[in-house]
Amino acid sequence: MGYRRRDWLAYWLLKWLVVNPLFRGLYFGRTYGQENVPRHGSLIIVSNHASHLDPPLVANAVRRPVAFMAKEELFQVPVLKQVIRLYGAYPVKRGGADRSALRATEAALAQGWAVGIFLNGTRTPDGRIPQPHLGAALVAARTQTPLLPVALWGTEKVLPKGSRWPRLFCPITVRIGRLIPPPASSDKAELQQATAACVEAIHALLDQGR
Repeated sequence: MGYRRRDWLAYWLLKWLVVNPLFRGLYFGRTYGQENVPRHGSLIIVSNHASHLDPPLVANAVRRPVAFMAKEELFQVPVLKQVIRLYGAYPVKRGGADRSALRATEAALAQGWAVGIFLNGTRTPDGRIPQPHLGAALVAARTQTPLLPVALWGTEKVLPKGSRWPRLFCPITVRIGRLIPPPASSDKAELQQATAACVEAIHALLDQGR
């Protein structure tokens, strides 16, 4: 599978000791669609993004470790950099194409990881995806990996952009959609079509609300 023992250990410790208790206890968390998640093999999880809490919530919901791109500045923060690396994160430069991040993504998929990509690239105040990037579809086409849409409802209220501390007792719901096949090629029109399908699926899941 390509997972190291410490990857699984870090995932399960964080899930059961930190993420799941907070999700279920403080945020009345609900998860729907877990039966749609392949238990093994490479997978690209595409999601909306409204909070710094989103990556661990996605991994918690799909019940397997998920490697996420994280802005490179986070890897300069003591303690945090060790935690996010242990949990599968890898750095990406913002503001342009980062070939090293693309190679890291493809390497993770080749090892059987699930990789998480936020379609908008950055957080949005309402959790919608107004300007989706084609990166997830491009990686899916190059590696022929299926895409799994995941909608995070309510996280924009927990830790909105600009907030220093999370708010408590804000309900959160995670909905997992059905697999979307990868584009047959890297042709731009096909990438746009696959990306639009992902956005449509995520917005439909969001529209179901709580």
